[in-house]
Amino acid sequence: MTDLSTQPWETGDDDHPHEECGVVGIWGSSDAAALTALGLHALQHRGQEAAGIVSLAGQGQFHAHKGRGLVGDNFGDAQVIAGLPGHAALGHNRYATTGETALRNVQPLYADFEFGGFAVAHNGNLTNAHQLKRALVRRGCLFQSTTDSEVFIHLIAISLYTTVMDRLIDALKQVQGAYSLVALHNGALIGARDPLGVRPLVLGKLATGGYVLASETCALDIIGADMVRDVEPGEIIIIDDSGMKSVRPFARAQSRFCIFEYIYFARPDSVVEGTPVYDTRKRIGAELARESGVAADVIVPVPDSGVPAAMGYAAEAGIPFELGIIRNHYVGRTFIEPTDQIRHLGVKLKHSANRSMIEGKRVVLVDDSIVRGTTSRKIVEMVRQAGATEVHMRISSPPTTHSCFYGIDTPERGKLLAAKHDVAEMAQIIGADSLAFISLDGLYRALGKKGRDAGAPAYCDACFTGDYAIPLTDAQDNSERPLSLLQAANR
Repeated sequence: MTDLSTQPWETGDDDHPHEECGVVGIWGSSDAAALTALGLHALQHRGQEAAGIVSLAGQGQFHAHKGRGLVGDNFGDAQVIAGLPGHAALGHNRYATTGETALRNVQPLYADFEFGGFAVAHNGNLTNAHQLKRALVRRGCLFQSTTDSEVFIHLIAISLYTTVMDRLIDALKQVQGAYSLVALHNGALIGARDPLGVRPLVLGKLATGGYVLASETCALDIIGADMVRDVEPGEIIIIDDSGMKSVRPFARAQSRFCIFEYIYFARPDSVVEGTPVYDTRKRIGAELARESGVAADVIVPVPDSGVPAAMGYAAEAGIPFELGIIRNHYVGRTFIEPTDQIRHLGVKLKHSANRSMIEGKRVVLVDDSIVRGTTSRKIVEMVRQAGATEVHMRISSPPTTHSCFYGIDTPERGKLLAAKHDVAEMAQIIGADSLAFISLDGLYRALGKKGRDAGAPAYCDACFTGDYAIPLTDAQDNSERPLSLLQAANR
């Protein structure tokens, strides 16, 4: 398990939830691997621990390259791309949440079946992966990684169905959880979303006639592909040389797309479920100002995630917006801090106060979330030291009171600040003169809804409500598990 002493919230990195991966698939381009690498670069925000690409050339000739680190570190060399020939490719960015960031866990995962090679990349988390893995191990399956994505490989291997698609559908019907999955085999590129559509996946088309599957539209933009549409919840897209077709093996259900994609995870220039993320975040900020306005002289975002919401807040409140905090973009998550004194100053490695915009002013800091509160406390202190007369904190999401089991890295519930304290106590802990979060209904209004319908919520908001739409089979299973199974959770 990961040593908490090296977690980002302890080393001065941002105290935010983290998405853990992005996926890209290309079919029908002579530059498939290069386009995949560019798409992964656009999705770098979804995972910075490792990246991998598998390409397909000719009839069943697969090529692969994987490595720890950023996309540019692994695929910036022309010789690496040249070693990934073919008309189709599949790529994955990984954000490791628990377990090791070892090459055996870097996706896409690949296996040889009787029908040929098969590669798979997965964004999300399977909530019954431990249960399935125990059953598969009893049947003689040998797991080579500690990631829940390998469950797909073994379920396909033991399926009694004949065709690749029927085997994949058989596997998907046995798993529980949130997933956007892209797979590549000799005959086709395949994309699939879970029946509730918790994690994103979009379909695009290249000018040359080929197709793209990706986690976000920003990956389409960087390679010049046109957006076709979102892959729908419970839908499987099959792309081959004859074109694209859709299969819907699941009964239709109320969509529960992850609401945090709008708040934080998606890149601001992406379009999510038909809605520009940048515009949405500004509307959230405006709603936040209407709900919890306070007398102030300047609105300051906590960069970079708080910027659009702060702009919306400032416009609605009629208060000047200024970059009162400057972010250093060249500090990585793994920066070494050897002493307690340096560790205490860690937040300044990434954020610096812009004193001329803060000194002598009443400041409203706008951020997207508070998880443990450690970074918020340091930022409030930093702004006070820069001469602010008052510091008010406004958060563009409701309090995060529950852990996510669907593909987002959040601490266990007992370590979430909002799970243990009310808003007044949280304000005191972080040292702010006042603290306010957007209401859940206010968030839904900013997304174009009348409010949250408790009987049929439009989004997955379990991190705010504890309303888990997908069974938490493994989390509710108290049986003893081998260490490798524990490492597979929340990959």
